[in-house]
Amino acid sequence: MNKRIRLFDIVNVLLMGIVVCSMLFPFVHMAAVSISSSEYVLRNEITLWPKGIKFDAYTAVLRDKRILVGYQNTIMYVVLGTTLSLIFTTMGAYSLSRKNLVFGKTFMMMIVFTMLFNGGMIPTYLVIRSYGLLNTIWAMVLPGLVSSYYLIIMRTFFQGVPRDLEESGKIDGLSNLGVLLRIVLPLTKPVLMTISLFYAVGIWGNFFSALLYLQDPNLFPLQEMVRNIVMMGQVEENTVSSAIGNKAIVLESLKYTVILVSTLPILMVYPFIQKHFVKGAMIGSVKG
Repeated sequence: MNKRIRLFDIVNVLLMGIVVCSMLFPFVHMAAVSISSSEYVLRNEITLWPKGIKFDAYTAVLRDKRILVGYQNTIMYVVLGTTLSLIFTTMGAYSLSRKNLVFGKTFMMMIVFTMLFNGGMIPTYLVIRSYGLLNTIWAMVLPGLVSSYYLIIMRTFFQGVPRDLEESGKIDGLSNLGVLLRIVLPLTKPVLMTISLFYAVGIWGNFFSALLYLQDPNLFPLQEMVRNIVMMGQVEENTVSSAIGNKAIVLESLKYTVILVSTLPILMVYPFIQKHFVKGAMIGSVKG
């Protein structure tokens, strides 16, 4: 029995090691290329270790005003969108977790229906246009304000809160909103952090909504700026000439640099809420 357990542990560690290496390799390779000298990049000699370390590509990226504008817009969308999404998801999930909610099962069936079927891209675009949301910050926030999947996860978490605590709060004179704010929410920190991370990551990486609903470059999120640079090789001419002389080589390194600059900030958030993330995801999935 012990030998079987040890063999399982060894195989498990090996498999996880392979998965981790396969996931880390692209980031390590991009980082190595982004800080390597241009001649080594041109000869395709960079794998996992940089050669002729230079930070010219990062200088070019950070001097491009579009990156700064994209960062500002993305941070605004993430903060505003995550806050509103968490508020509305929490209110909806708490209401649906009440057994005495009138037509509660009907509402749940309608929510589950939206997980299986949707109106499609063109009807959604027409709805957003009819409400005058095109080319506004709300076009990046309101269409995906509430996720049915995250709503169900939070509802399941709320159902696990002991009813005795809620009853004691009502005996003390708390309303339903008071019970939610003073009793339920302090006990549901893991799921709140988990859902917040899900929403934030989704908004941070969202460029398709900007592609459909935004025309003003001053409203473009960071991912849309990254798409323009990576797909079209758009860089300010004065930045390129002052940072690196050979534009073709710059664009080769610049693509990886831009991707790293846009990805690292959201990755750095995860370690700070990892313990809440694991607990929240597991509790939300046990009773689903």
